[in-house]
Amino acid sequence: MNSLAHGNSISEVEVANISAHGVWLLAHGKELFMSYNDFPWFKEKTVKSIIDVEEQSPGHFYWPELDIDLTEEIIEHPERFPLKAKCT
Repeated sequence: MNSLAHGNSISEVEVANISAHGVWLLAHGKELFMSYNDFPWFKEKTVKSIIDVEEQSPGHFYWPELDIDLTEEIIEHPERFPLKAKCT
């Protein structure tokens, strides 16, 4: 008996929750919170565009529809990265 080949691997990152306060990202069993105060680019966006997240490399996340590129370090320690792009 031959087994069929497995498909592509499932992403290790997903949006776990979107609330009035921010977005929770689940990556490799770790929950990361992005408040709208620190990450305002997500606040007025559609659910579809927020949940479309890819892990480009370990700990490096990209939202193609939003053209947002963040690392785990930036998400965990936004105070270390005070410069922010303006929201449009």
